[in-house]
Amino acid sequence: MDWNQKPYHSLDYELKRRFGRKIYKLSLDGGMTCPNRDGTLGNRGCIFCSSGGSGDFAAKACPDVWEQIEAAKARVRRKMPPGSSGATIAPGSNGATIAPESNGATTAPGSNGATTAPGSNGATTAPESRGNAGTASECNASANTAPESRAATSPSYIAYFQSYTNTYAPLPRLRSLFERAVSHPDVALLSVATRPDCLPDETVSLLAGLNRRKPVWVELGLQTVHEDTARFIRRGYGFPVFEDACRRLKAAGITVVVHVILGLPGEDRERMLETITRMADFSRAGLIDGIKLQLLHVLKGTDLADYYQNHPFPIFSMEEYIDFVIDCAELLPPELVIHRLTGDGPKSLLVAPSWSGNKRLVLNTLARRFKERNTWQGRLS
Repeated sequence: MDWNQKPYHSLDYELKRRFGRKIYKLSLDGGMTCPNRDGTLGNRGCIFCSSGGSGDFAAKACPDVWEQIEAAKARVRRKMPPGSSGATIAPGSNGATIAPESNGATTAPGSNGATTAPGSNGATTAPESRGNAGTASECNASANTAPESRAATSPSYIAYFQSYTNTYAPLPRLRSLFERAVSHPDVALLSVATRPDCLPDETVSLLAGLNRRKPVWVELGLQTVHEDTARFIRRGYGFPVFEDACRRLKAAGITVVVHVILGLPGEDRERMLETITRMADFSRAGLIDGIKLQLLHVLKGTDLADYYQNHPFPIFSMEEYIDFVIDCAELLPPELVIHRLTGDGPKSLLVAPSWSGNKRLVLNTLARRFKERNTWQGRLS
């Protein structure tokens, strides 16, 4: 099998197949919190989660998400090869400051705590904000950015709401935020990272409506199929909740991407492959469309870092991880899009494994090892 000279069905390949061009991801912060942090389920988050809520690379939240999108675009452009500038600000905007949204400034009465909505399949709604929006100077600087010289072309960005739980807010706030994001002329696709227990039916309906305007993905943090590991990492929901969310999202026509962590404490090769095999079954059943395979990172300031210091557990070497993640790819159906095969944590926070900070070395070694093994995604599926 060959996906544009890669041995696996990569996200880059899938986006170019679908849109006919390179699409860049903008990591955004919706200003929300998580039931694992606001006292609903706990107050320390998942054991591996940093204070950034898995969104350490996201642009700072701003009163108007268009301002945050522009800031994230500027960050992406700095990483682009020369001569490959991204899509531009809409014609006629003149780089002027965009007015803030009118309905995100105050908290609705009675919304300070998380509550279960009627008919919501046990999902929760939540406080409107965790109060960490970007400073006025950060937001205004991005909003006042002059338009790029190149004429605006087709939308070339994914608006990826990454930090914390991005459906954990009252429906009016979600509608305002997501509708504003998809209205940006440079946004081709909306991706929302969340928890399966934070997807009441009305939120799924909102996302389905947006999906008729521009493609919508929902990314669900499963991490493992094993309930004992899930309790250890303080995931806060059972596997049936995940399955129910997948079924409801797919019934609504929404693309589902699942996150899996490889290397969690107490999980040996057999247990990790059980998670991969189960997700392969979900793919064949039409319940998921993509998967992110994430190497476990031990980050400073997390309870996992404290546990690692007091109870050292095995950490993958680079060679071990690369061979194992290729084993995983071999078991995944060819039609399942692999959004990630490793991942890299913030170097300033990384405790282990230190080798994961050298992203170029990891990816080059991964490509070489696929060739040495003469294998590809789905070979054993």
